[in-house]
Amino acid sequence: MIISASRRTDIPAFYSRWFINRVHAGYCTVPNPFNLNQVSRVSLARQEVDVISFWTRNPRPLFPYLEELDQRGYRFYFLYTLLDYPHQIDPFSPAADQAVRTFRELVERFGPQRVIWRYDPILFTQQTGPDFHIDTYRHLAEALRGYTQRSVISFMTHYSKAQPRLEEMARHGAALTPFRGPAETWFGGFVRSLVDTATANDMTIQSCASELDLAPYGVLPGKCVDDEYIQDVFGIDVAYQKDPGQRKLCGCVRSRDIGMYDSCLFGCQYCYATTNFERSRQNYREHDPQSPSLVGWYDVDEELQLRLCG
Repeated sequence: MIISASRRTDIPAFYSRWFINRVHAGYCTVPNPFNLNQVSRVSLARQEVDVISFWTRNPRPLFPYLEELDQRGYRFYFLYTLLDYPHQIDPFSPAADQAVRTFRELVERFGPQRVIWRYDPILFTQQTGPDFHIDTYRHLAEALRGYTQRSVISFMTHYSKAQPRLEEMARHGAALTPFRGPAETWFGGFVRSLVDTATANDMTIQSCASELDLAPYGVLPGKCVDDEYIQDVFGIDVAYQKDPGQRKLCGCVRSRDIGMYDSCLFGCQYCYATTNFERSRQNYREHDPQSPSLVGWYDVDEELQLRLCG
């Protein structure tokens, strides 16, 4: 079993104490996002967890617990999102220089194979056009040279949850700039410039669930929860089975996500996992690190669940 912690929220940044408490307990609970009466019990016992993938913009709050996880024999890696957007777009993400320092510290402890850089998503706005991304990506790649071997990019997918916030961005001078994909004369050169930068800094560049075919420009489709990567890094043979809970274009293998929506505090305007920022703040205020579930208090009877599952 692969644990995903988490596509739905930033567990390392905001819920590290809860996570290590659940490791001590040996399980956590996850309500169905669309039916809170349906609660799953997810084992976190070492013998049942192959790998943990941490999705984060700031893993530093997890640092005090990483040595314990390592000593207990848990295998883990980080999908580290590092951008440098203006405040109107990413109001509460760590500053880029601070994030680079944290990235480097993490790598110095666990090696460059176990930290993957996500430059994701790429938004074209009035403030963040192609030149902005070319310069920012180059600056970050040079700062991370030798500290990671893989860079993942994607272009923003429009989610209905984020639309009101995108309209608010436009009112504050950060309107999205539409583009029509690879047929645009500038697009191929833009992607190739990212490829050249990644190559110059000893990184393989991959795409994440891209609706655009980026292969002609040198970017192959990637998988964030990647069976081949897990085999190479940890020596674990994970049978490929596409995660049915992800988008059609997502190539990730199956994992168990232990996060919950509307619980992240970073306030990214394009976020698909947050419907309402105030609800996220309220959920965080009411969060109990001793709870079996990340938000609220949902628990299940293990014996009863086993019987129900046959």
